[in-house]
Amino acid sequence: MTTMTADAGSMTEPIPTEFLGYWKRLDEPGIRRARRLCRAILRFDPIPDEAQVLDFARGYYDADPVAEAFVDEVYGGRGSAEGRRMLDLAIAHGVESIPDAPESMRKLFDEFERPPAWLDPAKIDQGAALFRRFGPSVFSFAGVETLLGYTESSIVKPLSMTGGYAGDSALNRFMETARFWIDVSEPGGLDTGGPGRATAMRVRVMHVFLRRHIVEHPDWEIDSWGVPISQSDALITLMSSSLTPGLAMHLMGYRTTRREIETLMHYWRYIGHLLGVQPRWYPETFVEGLQLSTVFLLKCAKTAGADGVELVESYPRAFTPKTGGPWRRRLRDEINYRAQVGYTRFFLPGRFYRKYDMPNPWPWALHPLLRAPGIFIVDTLRRHVPPIARQVDRYARWRRNTWWLNEMGEKESKFAPAEALRR
Repeated sequence: MTTMTADAGSMTEPIPTEFLGYWKRLDEPGIRRARRLCRAILRFDPIPDEAQVLDFARGYYDADPVAEAFVDEVYGGRGSAEGRRMLDLAIAHGVESIPDAPESMRKLFDEFERPPAWLDPAKIDQGAALFRRFGPSVFSFAGVETLLGYTESSIVKPLSMTGGYAGDSALNRFMETARFWIDVSEPGGLDTGGPGRATAMRVRVMHVFLRRHIVEHPDWEIDSWGVPISQSDALITLMSSSLTPGLAMHLMGYRTTRREIETLMHYWRYIGHLLGVQPRWYPETFVEGLQLSTVFLLKCAKTAGADGVELVESYPRAFTPKTGGPWRRRLRDEINYRAQVGYTRFFLPGRFYRKYDMPNPWPWALHPLLRAPGIFIVDTLRRHVPPIARQVDRYARWRRNTWWLNEMGEKESKFAPAEALRR
């Protein structure tokens, strides 16, 4: 592993070599001009303190030692079937329901059940309601947003190696993620026994298995990328579920305020905590979130190559309507497919979209824009009339579940790790 940092030659914790380009880009004339303009006009520096940058950089080597110790002792010592049985029992009835639970399991569930010191319970309910109000539009945006990260090897290689988001499996994997978004944001979804909370623990354990499969693969370059599914990549995922949707939904007419975005960030920080995402630095304010996003953009090495191209091009095609079935379903699927292609072009930069072999998005790229006036009116009324706010919440919840059922029917999400990598 390399030990190079911003202070060349210093002996300290490792930093992935692909991150080192961040410090080189800071000296580019265009970046320096942009910083001066941001300080002059917006009154803040888009670059955070060096200590925060280093925390983020070193976090690419941070994994989840608490969950890993549990997997070693329970799954490794007692077998996969017994490990799954004990995990399911503890999720449903608490770790106290397992008399012979080992110390690693008790430590995992103690961390899972104990509220962190920074938690504001009121913001959790508020954040869930804010996330629900976007309906399925936020799922479409989040799916499109991930395509911009498919230039980065640390993000792309795990997805490509498992095959989860490529080819014919892309839709199922995306809809599993959407099911998780629905479960964690339904009323009570994060309460003890709630579906979102249960899924979070299963996903956390699944990530341990995936991380171990991938890090042993000969194509994984730990010096360049850090560990698979690192704390820092997971932190960017949390920002892409809170900060950027809060900003992007403005384009569709939602009147998300700066304070509401910070509430969303807090809400997703707690979901991350349940998933084992506990980074060294988590942005607490809107400005800090923008600063972290700037660091990520500047450090991007864009080395994903053909694997990234495959994932980008698989996404819109995953929604291609299937042949056969009743005509009403075929018509609905055709409309849904074109709407998804429209979202993809609407939220992606034109140069990025044209770089790949993507479907013709016109005129559906105008669909989100045409919806904006109606959304703006309803969102304004929601703010001032409580009965309308309650109706809007019920409608958004119904829309999300209907959207999911239209794509998946009665199929259940499994959240199971890949038994083997596809290459």
